[in-house]
Amino acid sequence: MQTIGKILIIFGAVLLSAGIIIIIFPKLNFFGKLPGDISYKGENFSFYFPIVTCIVISIVLTLIFWIFNYFIKK
Repeated sequence: MQTIGKILIIFGAVLLSAGIIIIIFPKLNFFGKLPGDISYKGENFSFYFPIVTCIVISIVLTLIFWIFNYFIKK
């Protein structure tokens, strides 16, 4: 149970840090506007799929969880 508690505390600290960064730097709005994101605007229709943003978020989360797992198993 202590391991789960540590994971929740670390996860909460990461979320808190992300929230503070978003509040302090509101102009840091590059997610969703990366090169490679698909955007189509027609006359009566618009479509947006942030594929590159999804890949970047996936890589960052994979690295974060890998680091947590590395330190927890030690």
